[in-house]
Amino acid sequence: MSRALVIGEALVDIVERDGKITGEHVGGSPLNVAVGLARLGRDVDFLTHIGRDPRGRRIADYVTASGASLVHGSVGAGRTPVALAILDSAGSATYKFDIDWRLTGTPEVGPPLLAHTGSIASILDPGCLAVAALLDTYRPSATLSFDPNVRPALIIDPGQARERIERLVVKCDVVKASDEDMRWLEPGTPPEEVAERWLAAGPAVVAVTMGADGAFATCRAGSVRVAARRVDVVDTVGAGDSFMTGLLDALWSRQLLGAARRADLRAIAVDTLRDVLDSAVLNAALTVVRPGAYLPDRAARDAAATGIASRVVESAGPQP
Repeated sequence: MSRALVIGEALVDIVERDGKITGEHVGGSPLNVAVGLARLGRDVDFLTHIGRDPRGRRIADYVTASGASLVHGSVGAGRTPVALAILDSAGSATYKFDIDWRLTGTPEVGPPLLAHTGSIASILDPGCLAVAALLDTYRPSATLSFDPNVRPALIIDPGQARERIERLVVKCDVVKASDEDMRWLEPGTPPEEVAERWLAAGPAVVAVTMGADGAFATCRAGSVRVAARRVDVVDTVGAGDSFMTGLLDALWSRQLLGAARRADLRAIAVDTLRDVLDSAVLNAALTVVRPGAYLPDRAARDAAATGIASRVVESAGPQP
């Protein structure tokens, strides 16, 4: 049990800026987390649903090039999902989707140390039901992590989506959300209050990203807040996924993942949580300085952490 299993959508982002298509990038929140963990040297299996078309092959090649393994059965969709990512003047993206999300059977993988899911995979029928069942299957071995990464453009029944997200929050050990997610989920309630309520419902750690205002996290020992890194932002595509990757990697480095360490994770100290949060913020900072969802590798992370700025961008990874 030394591998992560990431479950969720993979798609191709078609990027539009100022009314013009500027390129296509491999994307999808769970895919970004799988690739991000692999690029940091972690062993990762990725379960998804893509087609045998050119875009599907591009996704498969990108996943394997990162060092992650595409789980058998992931290729078989009628078409590979796409998302139109429309960037505003600040580089923030809104999305329009064409996606069919389905899963069948149990993946042919061993019991994982970590099982992660989120975003579209957690709320879109019919695949979301299989995702929830798989988390139950892997709970005896794995830390369960979840990022709702809400996509309102895909949500037909907001009440049902909120219920599904709440059920996953309760069963997962590590939950990350953005302040925008929380405002959609609970309008009028401060993200800090939502995070505390979620923590009381079950997770060991709840982390919240707040864009340029940094991030905060809460655990049973208390709460911490970390400022955003001062960088020149190109766009924010993949920033939340990069944060999630950095968060999970930092917990992994501290041997706090796996069902056998669930009690230790629940007892995480505030100082440790601050260090974990700082690693997550750094990971996200290395993503926003380049266009598209660039996930840093270990060399880039180490260089940035030790202040070797000249290596940060060059080591940030290939274009997805």
